[in-house]
Amino acid sequence: MHCNKFLFNIFCTVLVLVILSFYSVVFAIDSVPVWSNNQNEISNNTVSTNAEPTVDESDSNNSLNLESGAGILIEQTTGQILYSHNIHEQLKPASVTKVMSILLIMEALDSGKISLTDNVPCSENAASMGGSQIWLDPRETLTVDEMLKAICVNSANDCVVAMSEYIAGSEEAFVQMMNDRAKQLGMNDTTFKNCHGLDEDGHVTSAYDIALMSKELLNKHSNITNYTTIWMDTLRDRKIPTIQYK
Repeated sequence: MHCNKFLFNIFCTVLVLVILSFYSVVFAIDSVPVWSNNQNEISNNTVSTNAEPTVDESDSNNSLNLESGAGILIEQTTGQILYSHNIHEQLKPASVTKVMSILLIMEALDSGKISLTDNVPCSENAASMGGSQIWLDPRETLTVDEMLKAICVNSANDCVVAMSEYIAGSEEAFVQMMNDRAKQLGMNDTTFKNCHGLDEDGHVTSAYDIALMSKELLNKHSNITNYTTIWMDTLRDRKIPTIQYK
């Protein structure tokens, strides 16, 4: 059976940070709670679409000695920034891209545009994606429910492209929807070039923007955790294959 590596790669690096409101968690150094590099930020900095956080010189100091190039810790419900490190640096998001793709899928579900039982076809384009995938065949269809499972458990590039084509008519139109939604959320550091995250020139986002879309997904569509908490499962009566990264 397949362990949910996508859950670790995305929700353990980003979404775990924003769900800390469910727990009484603090970082402590010498028994003193440390919520931010700058204690004055606690009451003023929130992740919102209406105001940019004040990023002072300490934002680049990496006081927690993170190995990553950037990082952010927010409270899920309010968006209050608890820790920040290079939060506006534009970086390649890889499969974290799929957080926005999943958000649009969930919004289409909640609006009634699609349903979990809809049968989604696989185009030649979707089948050709490569990278992490479940090897969709252009002759087969999967339900939206099965597509979501494959995307969230296996980070399936072929499935997310099939879903993008099903919702928007083409991957290009879906990517435009992604960028439009990013602007609505105030994701000013982000430009999406595809819906799956395979490297492409100009396909960038930031830790801050990832926090914005992750917060929106968890707060407005909490039932996504029905998929992101799957530890192992099967599709087509077979194990979901191990992720293969390229």
